[in-house]
Amino acid sequence: MRETPAELKELQALLDDSLSRSTSHLRSIISDERTLSAQQLTQILTGMCPLALSTVTAKGEPRISGVDGHFLHGKWHFGTARNAAKARHLAARPAVSAAYMRGEELGVFTHGTVEILNPQDGEPAADWPDLLTYFKDFYGDDAFDWTNEVVYYRLHPHWMTVYASDVAKLTAPPQHRPPGSG
Repeated sequence: MRETPAELKELQALLDDSLSRSTSHLRSIISDERTLSAQQLTQILTGMCPLALSTVTAKGEPRISGVDGHFLHGKWHFGTARNAAKARHLAARPAVSAAYMRGEELGVFTHGTVEILNPQDGEPAADWPDLLTYFKDFYGDDAFDWTNEVVYYRLHPHWMTVYASDVAKLTAPPQHRPPGSG
């Protein structure tokens, strides 16, 4: 978990506000018993989480693709090739929707806008050096030409909900088997 107390408080406020503004249908599915707190969510969303990311074309048509999502500091971060269609979409229209689903047990649904963290022209985000260190540690220092080949984004959510079918199961410590037990 990389979140500060202030980031956890902001994330919890977003989760609470988003659910309170949701339709009665959604609230009948995502109840207090079937959601996670910000603290629980940040403990579960570690490493790479495959996201379904939806962007919009110039004609207003939705496009969905997969990206490697990393939930850091209470927000999704992801990258793509600088010449990818989604990079063009995001440069012109930064509104996105993202979904992370782990079978039927967990769903994290987010709507917001993206910030480019490492633009080719202009100043990178203030925390880009720390994020770049994280990404290089995760993928390998020589996985990409980090300056020219890939562009990274931070999704600033204005709405986010979490569905958890079994909160106790999701938040339980991992069970370790003794060596040689299977």
